[in-house]
Amino acid sequence: MSRYFQTACRVVLAALMAVLLVVVLMTISVAAAAQQNPRRLVLKDGSYQAVTQWEVVKDRVRYYSAERFAWEELPKDLIDWPATEKFNKDRAEQRSAAAADVAKEEEKLHQIEEAESPMVVPGLRLPDGGGVFLLDRYRDQPSLVGLVQSGGELNKQMGRNILRAALNPLALSSKQTIELPGLHAHYQSHIGQPEIYISIDNTDESAMPTVDEGKSRNPKPQLPFDRFRIVRMDRRKEARVVGNQNVAVYGKVTQKANWIAANNTKVGEWVRVVPSAPLPPGEYAVVEMLSAKSMNLYVWDFGVDPTAPANSGTWTPRQPAGKEGDSDPALQKRPKT
Repeated sequence: MSRYFQTACRVVLAALMAVLLVVVLMTISVAAAAQQNPRRLVLKDGSYQAVTQWEVVKDRVRYYSAERFAWEELPKDLIDWPATEKFNKDRAEQRSAAAADVAKEEEKLHQIEEAESPMVVPGLRLPDGGGVFLLDRYRDQPSLVGLVQSGGELNKQMGRNILRAALNPLALSSKQTIELPGLHAHYQSHIGQPEIYISIDNTDESAMPTVDEGKSRNPKPQLPFDRFRIVRMDRRKEARVVGNQNVAVYGKVTQKANWIAANNTKVGEWVRVVPSAPLPPGEYAVVEMLSAKSMNLYVWDFGVDPTAPANSGTWTPRQPAGKEGDSDPALQKRPKT
C-alpha cells in the first residue's frame, strides 16, 4: 500500500469522524431542547404524547416526539384539543411565574451585592468584608487604595477588626497630643478631592452596658454614620500631629484640630466621605469620633501629592474580554511599580 493511499485514507477517516461528531452534537442539542421544552398532545383516551412541536396536515397530526426523538403521526380525531390547549397554557403560565420568581431573586441578590460591594467606578467595586478605601486616580486610571489604621499601636488587620481606644485624659494633664510616626503617610492621593469609603463595625464596644450574670446583654448602641471626619496633620520633627487635647484640672476636655469640611453620605452599608473642596498637598487623616469629647486614637492616614509615584498594592478596574465598555465587578491588583 503506497504512502499516498494511506494518507488519503486518513483524510477520509478524519472527515467521517468530523461528520459523525456533528451529527452526535446535533442529536444532543435536539434532545436537550426536547427535555427543556416539553409539551403534550392529550389524547381522548386520557393518554398523551410528549412533543416539542406539531403540525396538522389534513386529517393527520405530525409531531416530533420528545421521548423517541423522531417524527410521528396520529389521526387528528384522536387528539383532545381543549385538554391539549389547557395543559400547554397552564404549563406556559407556570414557567412564566417561575421565571418571574427567578428574576425577583436575582434582583434581591443584586441589591444585597450593591449594598455590600457598591460599584464606585465602572468595573471597580468595593470588596465585601468592609474596610477603609480611598478612591484615587493616577495618570487617569482610577484605583482603590486600602488604608490601614495607624496610631500609638499599628493595626495591620484590614476589614472590620477595628481597634477602638477613646482618650483617657489624666486629671493633672493640661495638654495631650495625638501623633503618628514619620513625616509622610504610606499612601498618597494624586487628586485633591479623593472619595473615601468606610465600612467598619458600627457599634461602640466601650458603651456596652454591664449586666448581671444570667441576664442577656442589651443590644449595642448604633453610632451615627457621619462620625467620620478629615483632619489635616501638622509636621513636627519626625512625627505628624493629628490634634491636641486640652484637659482642665476638673476633667473637662476640649479638642483642637485642623478639621476639614467634608460631606458624609450613605452608600449601601458604606459611608462615603468626600472633602467639600480640593485638599492642598499635605498630610491628612480620617478620624472616627466616638463622642463629642473623644475620638478613636487609631486613625487612617493618607497624603495628598499629585507628583507622588503610583501607590503599590492598589485595585484597578478590569473589563471582561470581548465586552468593551461593559462593567465588571471584579478587581485587578495593580502591579508594583
